[in-house]
Amino acid sequence: MKRICTLLLAAGMLLGVATGASAIDFKAKGQWLVGFAGGETQLLSKTRKGADGSKQKYDNADKFAAQQRIRLQLDAVASEALSGTVFFEIGDQTWGHAGSGGALGADGKVVEVKRAYIDWAVPDTDLKFRMGIQGVALPNVAGGSAIMDTDAAAVTASYQFNENVGLTALWARPVNDNFAGEASHGVDDYHANYLDNMDLFALMVPVKLDGFEITPWAMYGMLGKNSLKGYGNGWGTVDGNLNHTLRPYPGITGRDDIGNTSKAYGSMFWAGLPFAITAWDPLNIEVDINYGYVESMGRFDASKNGVHKRGSTERQGWLAKALVEYKMDWGVPGIFGWYASGDDGNVKNGSERMPSIVPMGNFTSFMGDGNYGWMWVDNSLEYAGTWGIGLQVRDMSFVEDLKHTFRVAYWGGTNSPSMVKYMDTAYSWNDGWYSGASPYLTTNDGLLELNLVNSYQMYENFDVNLELGYIANFMDNDTWKKANTPSSFQKQDAWKAQLIFAYSF
Repeated sequence: MKRICTLLLAAGMLLGVATGASAIDFKAKGQWLVGFAGGETQLLSKTRKGADGSKQKYDNADKFAAQQRIRLQLDAVASEALSGTVFFEIGDQTWGHAGSGGALGADGKVVEVKRAYIDWAVPDTDLKFRMGIQGVALPNVAGGSAIMDTDAAAVTASYQFNENVGLTALWARPVNDNFAGEASHGVDDYHANYLDNMDLFALMVPVKLDGFEITPWAMYGMLGKNSLKGYGNGWGTVDGNLNHTLRPYPGITGRDDIGNTSKAYGSMFWAGLPFAITAWDPLNIEVDINYGYVESMGRFDASKNGVHKRGSTERQGWLAKALVEYKMDWGVPGIFGWYASGDDGNVKNGSERMPSIVPMGNFTSFMGDGNYGWMWVDNSLEYAGTWGIGLQVRDMSFVEDLKHTFRVAYWGGTNSPSMVKYMDTAYSWNDGWYSGASPYLTTNDGLLELNLVNSYQMYENFDVNLELGYIANFMDNDTWKKANTPSSFQKQDAWKAQLIFAYSF
């Protein structure tokens, strides 16, 4: 009898699957990455703090790593008007590392939900919605988004008026219910989860004409007074570094000890005007102009030569970046550059560097997120407080299925050297390095980056990618020795060589 019941149950399950399969079309795609990298990824070799302090080795990172990552996406499509998507990521798994499941015996708990959302359309209209954890990238050209390009919980609504003009509206909630509270009124978690949400509201108007595309956009944000409390010390985000990209300055003692404010929420605002001109093909011109503002939410003490000044947490600034390239039979030569506003040396009026949520600059592939954007990258994803110019030749091909991209870029600073006197140490410029932000460059500092990317398409879905990168370090010791605390640093150049095997389907 048990066997009969089991058979009946199995048959019912098969019928259920068959019925569901007839109504739902499942589609799968994904990517396997296995990579090997060697190099020196830090710009600091040794540091010293205090008048009598001894030099300490700063660079303790491994010089070689082997990693892998798997991404699998499953779409359940009911019709053109309704579907659901779940996107899993396994890794990054560092070979030999127990915490990431790469040690002996494997079996690590490293499966993550990267995205999960539903797509649906209002019947008999061109109005479409996407709801859930999804990729959110603000409109951009020429070097990636300088404001936000990440995964976030959001609702997106889009409407196409005609073949030329559309409208997209967005509500995203990147941060909420992470404030653990504070010791008060006899409890340790007083006001836990209170006024700790960050909400973003954006409008985008994509316009596509013959040989010209432009997408003006604007985004307003609400930042709760407790939204960033405990960030980086108790909780954090996988992408981004909000302490660096929303708050005024890195490397200043007291900037995290912000005084009370009567405001429940602070306002944030961004706007952009990216456009591309292809009317003169094979000439391609891309220009992107951005502005950002974060309202002051309290003040902090900034020390300069033993004298305290009340610093503002306001931050606002702008950025302009551009790319010009010309497509030829053997490759695509081009020139790119950017200029961003920098700090003026006065902490009382806040920072003049443009704020951001999760910038994803990709002009380059060592400091930036170009190429695969994986393994020993993302050292400088924001352009705030910097200027730069670069030359590149991409997609050079002299042998079938083998392409090369070479670029050289100089990074300079637009921040006033007088800001150094407020910094904790002579090496505070490095606080944002390798953390989703960027080094703090004054007008006396610079970095020179070189990339060589070689891609061989062995099979239709299989790519072998070899990247070589080098960063020459021109940070100015004479400028940074004027920091608030007697200190010094020994700089070094950075380099890497990485080999990635990528199977995509």
